[in-house]
Amino acid sequence: MAAHANPGPHGPLPDLRLPAVRPRPLRALRLLPAGALRLLPGGALRLLPGGALRLLPGGALRRLPAAAAVLVLALVAGACSSGSPGSSDGGGQAALRLGYFPNLTHATALVGIQEGIFQRHLGSGTKLETRSFNAGPAAVEALFSGAIDATYIGPNPAINAYAKSGGKAVRIVSGATSGGALLIVRPGITDAQGLRGKKIASPQLGNTQDVALRSWLAKQGLKTDTEGGGDVQVVNQENSQTLELFKAGGIDGAWVPEPWATRLEREGGGKVLVDEASLWPDGRFVTTHLVVRTEFLDEQPDLVEQLLAGQVEANELVNAEPAKAQQLANAQIEKVTGKALKPEVIAAAWKRLTFTDDPIASSLKTSAANAQQLGLLKPVELDGIYDLGPLNRVLAAQGQPQVAT
Repeated sequence: MAAHANPGPHGPLPDLRLPAVRPRPLRALRLLPAGALRLLPGGALRLLPGGALRLLPGGALRRLPAAAAVLVLALVAGACSSGSPGSSDGGGQAALRLGYFPNLTHATALVGIQEGIFQRHLGSGTKLETRSFNAGPAAVEALFSGAIDATYIGPNPAINAYAKSGGKAVRIVSGATSGGALLIVRPGITDAQGLRGKKIASPQLGNTQDVALRSWLAKQGLKTDTEGGGDVQVVNQENSQTLELFKAGGIDGAWVPEPWATRLEREGGGKVLVDEASLWPDGRFVTTHLVVRTEFLDEQPDLVEQLLAGQVEANELVNAEPAKAQQLANAQIEKVTGKALKPEVIAAAWKRLTFTDDPIASSLKTSAANAQQLGLLKPVELDGIYDLGPLNRVLAAQGQPQVAT
């Protein structure tokens, strides 16, 4: 398709050659390498690095010659392509697909979803779609496949995702929670050496609690391996299964996030052997942060910033109105699991949690070092894993202190 007739003020326009396309609901347009076109959500056009075009709110054309604007509008009206994963709900409406866990360490997400805070900040033009996971590695797989656009996860899965993709696939854009991870054991176990020959559970191989457990055991002189061998047998399983097996005597303990730690205490008769907060300076370490696909962040910075505005508001509610936040979190947990928690369990677990937008970057580096020492992670440079610019813009707009790495 030639575009040399009616040249714009910047000279003749280049030929644009479209690949074979199939009809799709109209969203927006950008140029990809080799001149391909694809549609994104939005409302007006602007040029992005690399010659990309995309629609922004407002409907005005900017930074394009007049003839190019006419050409692009014609292409938008008559051509559509496959689109990027997560950019539409299938009916033409923009969508943001968010992952989270039905754990109290994800209370920011639970409250933001249940109270409609995230959806309100995204606006009526974007649909919030949510998906729950048991542990971080499964959420990372969903990020890699394009099944979700952002997720709340722990530090080690985020590190693994960054490392496996050569630093390209994900960015941490905010903190969410600190604390709330504990090693609960049977009352007869009084120290680390009492774990020798015992079976201890964690949510999933390589997840945050799994790395914390194996690292702590190694520092106590106890060996583990990924096949369940060594001085202590580490088994990886869903938290709900861990509770049932602990009650039935099938395992001797577990390093788990809240509310599972409190439930192991109250329902399983366990006791705290290690509160992970005791292992960190000032008890501060990242348990949960918000991670987005880099591609989605580049293509949809406005949506990411809107999500972060919801994140900040949700954390404000969680900290200012804990009783209300606990009810909201419990309601969302019940939606996902089919069973609400006892209010006294939530209240007890809540005391072990700190909700903060600060990602506590120093603890992430320590978690990475621990995973490397365990052979679960190859050496990786983490300097580019954070993009806190959108969060700091939200915080600055609200007169709140900014966060740093």
